[in-house]
Amino acid sequence: MSMTRSPHSARQCAALGSALSAALLLSGCGADVETDAKASAKVTVNRCGEPVEYTVPRRAVAYEGGSADKLFSLGLVDHVHGYVMPPANPPVTESPWAADYAKVKMLSDDLLNKEIVVEAKSDFVLAGWKSGFKDERGITPEILDKLGIQSFMHSESCYNYPEYPEKLTPFEALYTDLERLGRIFRVEKKADEVVGGLKKRVEAVKAKAPQGDPLPVFLYDSGTDQPFTAGNQVPPDDIIKAAGGRNVFGDLDQRWTQVNWEAVAEAEPEVVMILDYGDLPAQKKIDFLKTSPHTKGLPAVRKGNFFILDYNEGISGPRNIDGLEKFAKYLSGLKR
Repeated sequence: MSMTRSPHSARQCAALGSALSAALLLSGCGADVETDAKASAKVTVNRCGEPVEYTVPRRAVAYEGGSADKLFSLGLVDHVHGYVMPPANPPVTESPWAADYAKVKMLSDDLLNKEIVVEAKSDFVLAGWKSGFKDERGITPEILDKLGIQSFMHSESCYNYPEYPEKLTPFEALYTDLERLGRIFRVEKKADEVVGGLKKRVEAVKAKAPQGDPLPVFLYDSGTDQPFTAGNQVPPDDIIKAAGGRNVFGDLDQRWTQVNWEAVAEAEPEVVMILDYGDLPAQKKIDFLKTSPHTKGLPAVRKGNFFILDYNEGISGPRNIDGLEKFAKYLSGLKR
């Protein structure tokens, strides 16, 4: 997302290094030798559309809540060194994985950069393209590759990744990331369980979605002169659709994108979904929409139909499904 408006014994054995040393100490390290041998082997997993070889990371760095949540949901806290959490993110104490956040280091409350990663002696970085990874900030997968630091990008952000694009619907991208991370960290069974649980929850919501014409929904991220909203490449689009609504800008093949107020007015949204984040709270956005000549006459604004979507429910991560369930409950309670 644009922040300019516009989440011991095995290691000791590993230190022995050679296969001969490992064999000699098999009786002392037991099954941990096998575990470490498996971890040091390489597995090929796609990073966006690019096949990349990975060894099991030991000092992962996660950028923003969605990244950390994906790792923690797979039970990988022991593989996470720390996280970078810019001001847009709500407090980590509000996360379902608050206990895991407390076990690792907060490395910075600013944007991701190469210096943070290098200083942390990280061997793996998880972030999105054009959010965490960015040419302008000097931190990209290509740059990290040259430093010997592994990286992985949210598939949701890959549709315009140079040379290796990949286009998936947002929920499919979430499932794909969890499955690929499961392979990278050798926790495939856990990943299958997590993905299976998320899919069941989505299907349960879809089964109860309102019938008939879907209500038009406008996602308001930010912006006063021109609004930022959600195209069809970010989670709110799938959240709105699965709950039985229609993203009024769902025909835009974009992630977070800028439109104009005339287009919003023409769409006549019946619901405004407000993306709530730390440095620009939802109530400020609602107050603006109620007073701006561009928006005070919108059906959703006149009726007071505002739904607040937490930042970490709106960016790619397992909390997307929490947001879906909440929004579905909200829609089912609206008078039509």
